[in-house]
Amino acid sequence: MSQDQASLTSKIAVVGAGEVGSTIAYSLILNPVAGDILLIDPDTSRRDAQAQDLSDATYHGNTSTRVLTAEPEEAAQCDVIVLTAGAAQKKGESRTDLIGKNVKILKSAIEGFKGSLSSDSKTILLVVANPVDVFGSGTFLDSARLRGILASRSGVAASSIDAYVLGEHGDSQMVAWSHVSIGGVPLDQAVGKNEIDKKSISEETKKKAAAIMEAKGATAYGIGGVAASLCKSILFDQRNVRPVSHWQEELGVCLSMPAVIGRKGIVRTLPMDLSDQEKRELETSAKSLKEVVQEAEKSQQ
Repeated sequence: MSQDQASLTSKIAVVGAGEVGSTIAYSLILNPVAGDILLIDPDTSRRDAQAQDLSDATYHGNTSTRVLTAEPEEAAQCDVIVLTAGAAQKKGESRTDLIGKNVKILKSAIEGFKGSLSSDSKTILLVVANPVDVFGSGTFLDSARLRGILASRSGVAASSIDAYVLGEHGDSQMVAWSHVSIGGVPLDQAVGKNEIDKKSISEETKKKAAAIMEAKGATAYGIGGVAASLCKSILFDQRNVRPVSHWQEELGVCLSMPAVIGRKGIVRTLPMDLSDQEKRELETSAKSLKEVVQEAEKSQQ
C-alpha cells in the first residue's frame, strides 16, 4: 500500500482533547497521516468544540483528513491510539504525586476501549502523558531540542545532526555525547573539541521545558510534532530510529534508548556502545526511575 493510500484508509484516535491532544491532532492535519482523526474526551463539550475548530483547519485544500468525535470504544477500531489523557504537572508538584494521579486517569481511559479490542488487534498504543518515562514517548522531544541547540551553536542544519538524549525525560537524563555527529563526522572533529560546552548544552536541553512552562504554563507544540512523527513512522512502516521509552531488561525499567519504529510499533532496540561514564549515567537514570515507579505503586495500594 502506498503512503497516499495508507493516509486515506488509516484512522488515529486521540484520547484527550486538551491542549496537547488538540495540538497533536492539528499536527496530524498539517502533515496528513490518516484519513480520520477521532477525538475522544469525557468532556464532550470540549471535545465537540475542538473537533469543530480543528475541522476548519482541514479546508485549506491540501488534506483529505476528517476530524470526528467518537466514543472510547471506537478507538479500538483505529490503527493508532494516541493517549494524551492526564493531569498536567503543577509548580512544586513531585513526579510521584503526578504519576499517582495519572495512573488512575490512564487506567480509566484504557478501560474505555480495552474491552473492544479483538484478540488479534494490530492497534498500536502511543502514550503521551507525564511522566513519559513510565508511559511512552520518552526523550524523543528532548533529543529534538538537543539537535536544535547544537544546530544553533555549530551553524549547521539540525537535520544534519545525529544526537540522542537517553534515560529519563527529566532530571537524570543524559546525552550520549560519544555518538553525537554532524554529517556523520564525530562532533569533536566537526566543530573542534573545545568549541562546544557540552555541560551547558546538556543543562539547557534538560531545562528547556521548565523554562517554557514557567513563562506560558504548558508545552504542546513540540510534543505535538513528535507524536505526529511517531504516528507517521508507524502507519507508513518507515523504520525510523527514535529514542522512545521501552523496557530495558538489563536495567529492569522502561527508559529511552534508540528503537526502530514501524508498523508493529517498536520493531527492535538498537544497542549503543556507550562510554563507561555514559553507562554510569544511564544506570543512575534507571535507578531514579525505579524509585519513582516504586513510590507510585505504593501510592496505589
